[in-house]
Amino acid sequence: MPVFPEEPEIHESLPGPGVPFPRESDAQALHAPATGGAPIAPTTTAAAPLPVPGPRSAPRPAPPRADRSGPPRLNPKPGPAPRRPAPAVPQVEVRRIAAVPAEALERADGTVDLLLDSGRNPGEILVLTVGEAHPWQQHELSFGEQRYWAQLTEGGDVFYADAALTRPARREVVVLVVNGGSPVRAAEAYTEALGRATALLVVCGEAGPAAASPAGAAPGRPVKA
Repeated sequence: MPVFPEEPEIHESLPGPGVPFPRESDAQALHAPATGGAPIAPTTTAAAPLPVPGPRSAPRPAPPRADRSGPPRLNPKPGPAPRRPAPAVPQVEVRRIAAVPAEALERADGTVDLLLDSGRNPGEILVLTVGEAHPWQQHELSFGEQRYWAQLTEGGDVFYADAALTRPARREVVVLVVNGGSPVRAAEAYTEALGRATALLVVCGEAGPAAASPAGAAPGRPVKA
């Protein structure tokens, strides 16, 4: 049996663009599967819907611009706070009784008697001596220093002490007795006695700055307080 050469396979070509298919059935046959099933419809992918923008808000009004034609306004600086007035310092009255050192103790005792007679409380009076200790001070010390200093703390009677007293003691009336000592010591005693008095300082003798005698008071006599 003769062998014939195999004929080449002829592939059906698609018509070019713009060339119509011979028949509509031919176009469908090209897209039909080889098994002869129904033609497959071309699939298309649906695009996602775009978001719809909402209504736009009205633009904000621009803040008003300050008028820069003039100088800038400066807030006034607060002034200093008003100072509170200092509390008034009570003035201590100073009275003087002229006396030589030998007479100073006698003048001081007469002054204390006048103060008590005028209504002063004994606990308001402090007697300080520049020279020798007052006889009442020597008497109270004879009972012991503890009893002596207790009288100062209790404050119930006239207290007699040396002008060089180191313990804190302040009373309304201080009587300074210049019965001895140097002028320098008398001046120091005057300053210390003035700091211990809260109302009245009576100086019996020469101490501190000179001062005129009060009107109506004779030199050498106690001054009525």
